[in-house]
Amino acid sequence: MSIILVINGLLAFTLFYLLATSIILVRNRFDLTALSAEKTEIEPKISVCIPARNEEQNIKTLLESLVKQTYKNFEVLVLDDHSDDNTREIVLSFENKHPELIKLHQGEEKPDDWLGKPWACHQLGKKAAGDYLLFIDADTRLYPNALKGVSSSFQKYRTDMLTVWPQQILNSFWEKTVIPLVYYALVTMLPATYVYRDPRWMPDFFQKKFRTAFAAACGQFIAFKTEVYHHIGGHASVKDQIVEDVELAKIIKKSGFTLRMFHGVGSVQCRMYHSEKEIFEGFRKNFFAGFNRSVLLFLSAAVLHLIVFVLPFITLPVAWIYLYQTMFFLSAGSVIIILLHRLILSIWFRWDPLYAFTHPIGVVWFQRLGIKSLIDFFSGSKPKWKGRNL
Repeated sequence: MSIILVINGLLAFTLFYLLATSIILVRNRFDLTALSAEKTEIEPKISVCIPARNEEQNIKTLLESLVKQTYKNFEVLVLDDHSDDNTREIVLSFENKHPELIKLHQGEEKPDDWLGKPWACHQLGKKAAGDYLLFIDADTRLYPNALKGVSSSFQKYRTDMLTVWPQQILNSFWEKTVIPLVYYALVTMLPATYVYRDPRWMPDFFQKKFRTAFAAACGQFIAFKTEVYHHIGGHASVKDQIVEDVELAKIIKKSGFTLRMFHGVGSVQCRMYHSEKEIFEGFRKNFFAGFNRSVLLFLSAAVLHLIVFVLPFITLPVAWIYLYQTMFFLSAGSVIIILLHRLILSIWFRWDPLYAFTHPIGVVWFQRLGIKSLIDFFSGSKPKWKGRNL
């Protein structure tokens, strides 16, 4: 009987947690907006900076989307980061067709104290001539109105940095099962409005102290006012950071500048990975770093997710079979809220709603990833990404 009471207590906590995060989700549905579509009088120059290392499968689609932009005042800088595939040749073919728009640059040798992506972005930032610097990954693709939305959003919201969470293209089972959980965590745990401004209910002292706790960014699509980017030290300030996008967001907020997040539905798409192996290795490189390498925080998050997102799916059929009334209603309430959350997310980002039912499978998948990440940490093993040790 004591075990039943403990389980019911955990389920009661789960239900409370889910109700609390429901408030954040509903608020984010309104506050996490698309890029502005308002017309502006001026069109500042945008430098689109693309680090590319072995991107022959992606770079063509991205460049095709860039040459179709309705915005006119922009340049495209691609840095070939020592690719050993056909990336360089593909970019050169676009440069030959659009020499006034697209420029290919050969990356310099990476210093030992730099990570690959910050080093590539740093080189691009030095070569760019725009009023805004937009750093995008090679696996993104832009709608024709995307750059116009960037310029309009900078002017409308008077922000110093912006980031877009692309609409992720999900094709395989594991893409549809795993990747939505990243967005689920974002929209149920982080109020987007507090990324843009300090919580008004929080005293000034705590606003300054906890300002960076509300910092977030998606490295697939981040943009800066050029003078602000250089003021904070650019990518040189995060040269050894695996999660460089979030660290840049923290520096922006700590320095007193403004940051605003947007969703990419209707403006930016991305397909990060194509297989379960790619997803695992891609997330493995920065999963633990995303928790500031805190073992306690990492383990606490793992336990929380098992209790909240796996336990109700186990106890629901058990309670039905053994007629545990309280357990059944707590479990059913929790499962229903999780599925409603995922339905909202699926409609929002145009994903298959049936994969809401695989939510606990995705959570267990992340537990496996977490175990491997801890093994890497304690053994000193360094994951590789695109042929480089991290």
